[in-house]
Amino acid sequence: MAEKLRMAARVFVYGTLKRGEPNHHWLTKKENGQARFLGRGKTETKFPLVVGTRYNIPFLLARPGEGNHIEGEVYEVDETMLSKLDILEDYPDYYDREQQTILMEQNETIQCWLYLIRNFPDKMLAKELLISYHNTPERPYNENCPEDLAMDE
Repeated sequence: MAEKLRMAARVFVYGTLKRGEPNHHWLTKKENGQARFLGRGKTETKFPLVVGTRYNIPFLLARPGEGNHIEGEVYEVDETMLSKLDILEDYPDYYDREQQTILMEQNETIQCWLYLIRNFPDKMLAKELLISYHNTPERPYNENCPEDLAMDE
């Protein structure tokens, strides 16, 4: 009988990690660990979600109560996958990670990790506040951004 995988955490993804988006492959590569899709949900708390820099990166800004209830997907991940996501998001040096309550489609609430930006220029709040991120030809995501990316680029 197959041993049940020990999943370490639930993660809420709102940007390029969602299905159909440019970085979703991180969640499906076996060498990154295990990830299991649990469903779609939205943040119980409002946050500003913007697309910024010349690389068109989605940023969830750490201003709870402002913006919108953000739509995304919830995954259950193992420790290996969580550590790979931390690398992708450059946690804790660039993004921070915190627990937030997510309202699932079935109207249940669960606690999930999500990645957000704490230090950002105020002008980021003047950008269009999104409910849901989608990569578009008009604003294509560029995964070749430098590691020392400045928010005002």
